[in-house]
Amino acid sequence: MTELPLFAAAGIVITLAAVFGYINYRFLRLPHTIGLVIIALLASLGVMAIDAIIPTLGIGDGVRGFLTGIDFHDILMEGMLSFLLFAGALHVNLDDLMSRKWAIASLATAGVLMSTFIVGAVTWGIAGLLGIDLPFIWCLVLGSVIAPTDPVAVLGILKTVHVPKSLEVKIAGESLFNDGVGVVVFLIMVAIAVGSAGHGGYGGDIGVLDVVRLFAQEALGGAALGLITGWIAYRALRNVDEHNLEVLITLALVMACYGIAIALHLSGPIAVVVAGLLIGNHGRRFAMTKTTRDHVTTFWSLIDEIMNSALFLLIGFEILALTWSGDIAVFALIAIPVALGARFISVATPLTLLGLRQTFTKGAVPVLTWGGLRGGISVALALSLPDVSAKPVILAATYAVVIFSIIVQGLTVKPVVRLLVGEDDDTDQTTGASGS
Repeated sequence: MTELPLFAAAGIVITLAAVFGYINYRFLRLPHTIGLVIIALLASLGVMAIDAIIPTLGIGDGVRGFLTGIDFHDILMEGMLSFLLFAGALHVNLDDLMSRKWAIASLATAGVLMSTFIVGAVTWGIAGLLGIDLPFIWCLVLGSVIAPTDPVAVLGILKTVHVPKSLEVKIAGESLFNDGVGVVVFLIMVAIAVGSAGHGGYGGDIGVLDVVRLFAQEALGGAALGLITGWIAYRALRNVDEHNLEVLITLALVMACYGIAIALHLSGPIAVVVAGLLIGNHGRRFAMTKTTRDHVTTFWSLIDEIMNSALFLLIGFEILALTWSGDIAVFALIAIPVALGARFISVATPLTLLGLRQTFTKGAVPVLTWGGLRGGISVALALSLPDVSAKPVILAATYAVVIFSIIVQGLTVKPVVRLLVGEDDDTDQTTGASGS
């Protein structure tokens, strides 16, 4: 199939998002993004059924050709993600974030690492039992792919669910930062995996010092870049009073910050989140009039809604681009409870240790476990893997975890919160103090 021009491909995606969104609004009445995933998934299964019954029509090949022509990884990781993260960070209160900084930091770092190794170890054993050739290092790659929660999915769900403030801040803060950490861990694991497999052109051999240097460069360098570019934009916003120009400055900030991060091999997600927090707090408070704040909020809310719609639509269709077999399907289904178990342990461990000094909201561990949704970032990372024998297995397992996360967990977060937390419980205190 001839590759479609970018404008035509974007036109198809946006049109389908609008049509499916209309169908969901009129008939299904599900949360917008979840409805898009379900309708796109059902449409994909319909295409697969028609292709199996009447293969001469070539519908499946046509749709697969369209999907393979879309570089999901580049579109999300080097384009859409920067706008989505900035839009999410704009609405996070920095004071609330800092008051829960230790919980958020531990979940976004130690939690991601723990989940990566737990998933890696368990799936390695499962692959051996199923007779699937999946080396341990590639199981760790799978763990790094599904360890971080997806800020796009998480923040989208938080808009529709009432969660106590203290718990909401932890969920949102963790999701904003752990994807950046997760990407760094993923890059390290892939470099080790490909180096050990003899594909030196992708990563080569990597030692402990290389791991430390790469982590520091990506994470700390990204945060520093976000502070610098955010401060420059903040100073520019303080010197003008024209809402259209100020909206343009925020747009330029996102694109410049993320572009520089990619060029310097720094963490673009972390850089954009830090810049967004700076503009969303100090920028709103000291550099914008009410008119400008309203225009900036409206603009980024619209960007967020459009890109979310396109992203979740593509997630629903990606099933057509995967390779399935009996063993791979069983492995993918087993990966779902494994991911949930690893998530539970990686949340419970740091919060239990912090609980020696701090009292958390009732039900914090199970709600953080069930509300830690995976989404497009995991799919994009899996799709970016080099063409090795482990890729189809990792892709299938990642997709199963993501679809279960978005549909099942996403639709049941509200009753889970109501059951475990209640409506008014907002306890989150440091022992001996009134608030943390």
